[in-house]
Amino acid sequence: MDFLALAKRRYACRKYRDTKVEKEKLALILEAGRVAPTGANRQPQRLVVVESQEGMERLARCTRDFGAPLAIVVCADTSEAWTRKYDGKQIGDIDATIVTDHMMLAAASLGLDTLWVCMFKPEAVREEFGLPAHVEPVNILLVGYGDGEPASPDRHDLMRKPLAETVFTEHF
Repeated sequence: MDFLALAKRRYACRKYRDTKVEKEKLALILEAGRVAPTGANRQPQRLVVVESQEGMERLARCTRDFGAPLAIVVCADTSEAWTRKYDGKQIGDIDATIVTDHMMLAAASLGLDTLWVCMFKPEAVREEFGLPAHVEPVNILLVGYGDGEPASPDRHDLMRKPLAETVFTEHF
C-alpha cells in the first residue's frame, strides 16, 4: 500500500473488538515511535504502554477508552525537549505528536485501528500512571481491532478542505 492510501485508510476508531494486540505488532508500533524525528534529536518522548485490565481501568478514570484493549500514553520529558532560542518555544509536545503520528500510521499498516485522544485529564493521567513532574502527558493512542464498519478512505474528498483553502505560495 502506498503512503497516501495508508493515510486515507486510517480513521478515528471509537469501538473495538475484545482482541488483544499481538506483541509483535506492538513492538513494531513502538519501533515506529522510536525512529520518529524529534527536535535536535533530543528524543524526549516517554511512552507508557497500558494493556492490562487494571491499567485500562485506571485509564478510564482519565478519559474514554472506547473499549480499546491497548493504549499508549505519549508523554514529553520537558527536561530533555529542545527549545527554540528565538521565542523560547519548547517543542516536547510537537515531538510527542510526531511520535504519535508515526505509531498511528504503523498500526494502520499492520491492520490495526487507532484513536488519537487529546481529551483527557492531565493530572489524573499523571497520578494514575506515576508520571514525574517533568514528564507531560501529551496524547493517548488507543490501539486495537475495530468493531464495525471502518470509515471510507474516500471520505476525505468531502470532509477535508480543498488545498486552495489551506496552502499558500510564497506569501499568506
